[in-house]
Amino acid sequence: MSLLYAAKPNLPRSAAGIYNPWLIVAMIALAPFMEVLDTTIANVALTHIAGSLAVSPEESTWVLTSYLVSNSVILPITGWLQTVFGRKRLFLVCIGLFTASSALCAFSTSLTMLIIARVIQGLGGGGLQPITQSMYADSFPVEKRAQVFAVFGVVIVVAPATGPILGGWLTDHLSWHWVFLINLPIGLIAFTLIAIFVDEPILLVRERAAKLAAGLRFDWFGLILVAAGFGALQIFLDKFSLDDGFGSSFICTLFVVWTVSLVSLVTLGVWEWGHPEPVVNVRLFKHLNFSISCLIMFMIGFILLSTTQLLPQLTQTLLGYSSETSGFALALGGLATIGLMPVAGIATGRYVSAKLLLIGGLVETGMALILQSHLAPDASFYTISMDRVLQVIALPFLFVPISALSYVGLPPARNADASAIINQVRNIGGSIGISFVTTMLAWRTQFHHARLADAITPYVSLHGQTLPQIAAAVQDEAAFMSYLDVFHILGLMALLVWPVILLLGTPARHPAKGVS
Repeated sequence: MSLLYAAKPNLPRSAAGIYNPWLIVAMIALAPFMEVLDTTIANVALTHIAGSLAVSPEESTWVLTSYLVSNSVILPITGWLQTVFGRKRLFLVCIGLFTASSALCAFSTSLTMLIIARVIQGLGGGGLQPITQSMYADSFPVEKRAQVFAVFGVVIVVAPATGPILGGWLTDHLSWHWVFLINLPIGLIAFTLIAIFVDEPILLVRERAAKLAAGLRFDWFGLILVAAGFGALQIFLDKFSLDDGFGSSFICTLFVVWTVSLVSLVTLGVWEWGHPEPVVNVRLFKHLNFSISCLIMFMIGFILLSTTQLLPQLTQTLLGYSSETSGFALALGGLATIGLMPVAGIATGRYVSAKLLLIGGLVETGMALILQSHLAPDASFYTISMDRVLQVIALPFLFVPISALSYVGLPPARNADASAIINQVRNIGGSIGISFVTTMLAWRTQFHHARLADAITPYVSLHGQTLPQIAAAVQDEAAFMSYLDVFHILGLMALLVWPVILLLGTPARHPAKGVS
C-alpha cells in the first residue's frame, strides 16, 4: 500500500475511496476535534462575555447550555440524517454550519444573538463525532478498528483538556471573540480536505437512492420526542447545580419539564422500536455487545468529563492556582494519554484481550481516583500533576477497546446509527457526571462544614485567628474534604462496574450481515 493510494480496493462502505484509508484519518479527525474543543473552550471566557455584553454571570451560562441542548438533540438522529442526505454531504454541511456559526458567535453584539448563534453551532457540531466514527468503522476491517479508534480517542480525551487552557490564553491575551474565531481556519481546512479526499461509496449512494425511491417516511413524532426528551434533560442537568438545586423555583419548574422529558424518552423507545424508519434506531439495543458498550461508554464520559472539570475547580478555588497553571496541571495527563493511545490501538485484540484491557483500565482508574481522595491540602504542583496522570493513564485502554467492541455483531449498514447513539450516550454520561459531582460537592461541603463547626470553640481564637478567619478556614477545609469524597465515590463507581465486561463478545473476523 502506497502512502497516497490504496494497494487494493477498499471496503464497500469505506470513505477512503482510491486513497489510503490512513491518509484520511487525520483529515476527518480535524472536524470532531474542533467540535469537542468548543464544548469546553468557552467556559473560561464566560466572565469576559458577560462583561462585554452587559449581562449577569448567571445569564452568560446560557452560552454553554444553548450549545449543549441543540447538540444533544441533533446527535442521536445523525444516523438517520446520513440516510436522507448522504454521509459526505451531511459531513460537509455540518462543518460549514459549525464554522459559519462560529463567526456569528464571535461577532455577536447581544446575548440573544450569541445564544442563537450557539444553537446553530450546536446543530452543526452534533453530527461531526458520529459521522467521523462511522467513517472510521466503515473504512477499516474489524481487526484494524482498534488502531484507528485510537486516533479518535486522542480527539475525545485531549480536546476537552486543551479547551480551558487555549480558551484562557486567547481570552487573556486577545479577547473572548477569538474563542470562536479560532474555529474558522480549522473549519476551512477540514472542509477543503474532506471535499477533495473523502469518498461517498457507491453502495451508500445506491442504498440512499433505493430508500428515497421507496418513499422515505419522516418520523415527525420521533423527532419531537427526541427534542423534548434530550433537550429538557440537558437543560435540567446543566442548570441544576447552578440554580441551587431544588431550592430554585426555576429548577422546580424545569423538574416538571424533565419529568415530561422522561416520559418522552420512554415513549421514544417504544415508538422507535416499531417504526420502519426510526430517527433513533433503538433496536440496536437488542445486541448485547452494543448495550454493554453503551453502558461502559456512559461511564467513560461520566468519569472523564466530571474529573476534567473537578481538578481545575479544586486547584483554582482552594489551592490558589491561576487558570493557566491549573490547565498545565492537566497537561501532563493529556500528554500521557496521547502517547498511550497508539499503544492501546496496537495492543487491543492483537496482544491482549480487549475485555482484559477494559477490566484492567477500570480497576486502575478506580484505584487512582481512590488514591487521589487522600490528597493533602498542601500538595505540590508535581503531586497534583502526577495524580492526574495516574487518573487518565488507563483511558486509552478503555476508550479504544470499547469503541472497537461496540460494533461487534452489528450489520455494517447500521454503523452510522450505532455511532450516533454511542456518542450521545457518552455526552449524556459527561453531562450527568458534571451535574452529579457539582451537586455532591455542595452536599458534602455542607455536611463537613456542620461537623467542623461543631468542633469549634471560643478557645480556638487563642491561636491568634479572628472569628471571620476561623469561619473562612472551616469553609475551605469543608470544601477540600468534599472534593476528596467525590474522588472516592468516582473511584468506587469505576471499580464496581467492571463485572459487566465479562458479558461482552469478541470481534469476529467478518462483520455481521443484514440491516436489522
